[in-house]
Amino acid sequence: MTKQEILDTVKFDEKGLVVCVVQDAHAKKIRMVAYMNREALEKTLETKEMYYFSRSRNELWRKGETSGYFQHMKGLSIDCDGDALLFQVEQVGGISCHTGHATCFYRDLDEDVDVKVNRTKIEKSNIELFNLEATIHDRIVNPEPGSYTNYLIEKGDNKILKKVGEEATETIIAFKDGKKPEIVGEIADLIYHLTVEMQSKDISWQEVFDELKNR
Repeated sequence: MTKQEILDTVKFDEKGLVVCVVQDAHAKKIRMVAYMNREALEKTLETKEMYYFSRSRNELWRKGETSGYFQHMKGLSIDCDGDALLFQVEQVGGISCHTGHATCFYRDLDEDVDVKVNRTKIEKSNIELFNLEATIHDRIVNPEPGSYTNYLIEKGDNKILKKVGEEATETIIAFKDGKKPEIVGEIADLIYHLTVEMQSKDISWQEVFDELKNR
């Protein structure tokens, strides 16, 4: 659909608003839910920067204008009824929520919904991986002086793969020694370096999870 077709199709409510679900374009997690009026949607489509309408302040606002955590629009879908929008965004700084969390959906049901699998714990683990992935991606897009991630990216594949190999070896040694704190630490190092390599090749953890589901 063209920009104009989108604008013509959206069904704004009686207050002139439409709900927007905002999804990370890389990690695929839902970062936030907000509202747009027609002006906010037009400015977003025009600038590719995310603009929303604040119901509490009754005004248009650009995401990140005070916090610095801007959102760049990477894609847009409209639902079948035309009364909801799904945006794909690139989040600068890795934080979307005003509370300082990566996503507004950081509070989970603590009880087990599935008696066989604690899905709440699994989802929390996934969110942490997605947060790591988003942070590393942000370093790649917005390099910071002194960043270890940027140092690895600048050195290239050989350096990153060498570190992945080293951390894998150290993880094996830690398992052999059998000390849980050391094992956890080495696994964390391995996952970090592996995520750097994945992001350098534009591979997401969601793609890995999807592959595992298909096996």
